Amino acid sequence: MNGPTPLQSGVTGACPRCGARTLFDGPVHFAKRCDPCGLEYASFNVGDGPAAFLTLIIGALVVALAMAVELTIKPPFWVHILLWVPFTAAAVVYGLRVAKGVLLSLEYRNAAHEGQLKQDDE
Repeated sequence: MNGPTPLQSGVTGACPRCGARTLFDGPVHFAKRCDPCGLEYASFNVGDGPAAFLTLIIGALVVALAMAVELTIKPPFWVHILLWVPFTAAAVVYGLRVAKGVLLSLEYRNAAHEGQLKQDDE
């Protein structure tokens, strides 16, 4: 299959079909479609999975790092604010961008679609 890997799509914002860097229209907002190949990004649904996982992962990482800094350096509280607020914001935005790109690319590669219940004929 041509095109970038799912991880490459997430990291670089590349279209999973043609590889053009058209996946995002903003920091974490998908574009409507890829202009070079016409792939409609709106037809994919990555849901809230990336946000939920990132909340847990980045939250745990920030707490662990903040505790390590506090126990080793013991800086004033304002230093923690200056360190962890921008770090958390940047980690969430970049992490969400990567995770959403990876999931959209995986949906494209696996031809995933919404599940439906099978109707029995009576």
